Amino acid sequence: MIRPVVIRPVVIREVGLRDGLQMLAAGPTTGQKQAWIDAERAAGLREMEVCSFVPAALMPQFADAADIVRYARGVEGLAVTALAPNLKGAQLAAEAGVDKINFVISVSESHNLANVRRTPRESIGQLREIVAMLASLPADRRPGIDVGLSTAFGCSIEGRVDPEATLRLAEEVAAAGVDGITIADTVGYADPIAVAGLSAAMLERFADLPIAIHLHDTRGLALANAFSAYQAGIRIFDGSLGGLGGCPHAPGATGNVAIEDLIFMFELMGVDTGIDLARLLVARSAVAAMLPPGALGGQLARAGLPKTMRVAS
Repeated sequence: MIRPVVIRPVVIREVGLRDGLQMLAAGPTTGQKQAWIDAERAAGLREMEVCSFVPAALMPQFADAADIVRYARGVEGLAVTALAPNLKGAQLAAEAGVDKINFVISVSESHNLANVRRTPRESIGQLREIVAMLASLPADRRPGIDVGLSTAFGCSIEGRVDPEATLRLAEEVAAAGVDGITIADTVGYADPIAVAGLSAAMLERFADLPIAIHLHDTRGLALANAFSAYQAGIRIFDGSLGGLGGCPHAPGATGNVAIEDLIFMFELMGVDTGIDLARLLVARSAVAAMLPPGALGGQLARAGLPKTMRVAS
């Protein structure tokens, strides 16, 4: 007798407006970003990382960060996240009204130094300051804070990253008082076995915290890794429209897992994402027109939805 498979819904988070745009020399206009947000929300996306609070001199594509957050906050049913690399960025994000701040620490010391010019130990100190700052805010103006553990599976500078090192850093992050942790395959070193092992260990050790995964498709394993994470119990997944993105410290690296391919895989498996794929492909076409030719990849947009597949109306 074949036992029925237990299918549980997943949460898909769009990170292209931040993680994707940071790799472009010039991003879309403010109005185009607003149209991007509207199009993906209309398709059913419920959480988006919309910008990064960094100096405009370093990343001019995020000079409109506060304006984008304020706009996104007005979109019904949308949870708005922004990356903040330091205390100042977190203060600006909170002032703009984000629902959640994303703070990133690399497990690899070399990558953390290259990315934010701090050691992981120094980043933990900065995280504690951010948590304390947020705790001082009135409850109705206090965003949550998630921490992404970059290079959780490997580093283009140091090579292999010991999963125990990731778990030790996660312990310190959890002790700081965060609201969630994301394990990130920043440079595309993960494989399905490594993903299954670390995902299961994170879920067991931090049962009281939401655990998410952030996958890059650098070597074509992102969907296999996502499926492995799902089997291990992960239910929160990052992705970007058309796989936009990459990593400045991974030469030749391609971007995030294409969100439409990720959603297609889950929906085909019978896992509810709450997202209308037909509408999402329309949104993808609109976003492609905002970006340089060839900026977006992914398989579903190339092949289209199967004629036999039922999609939301």
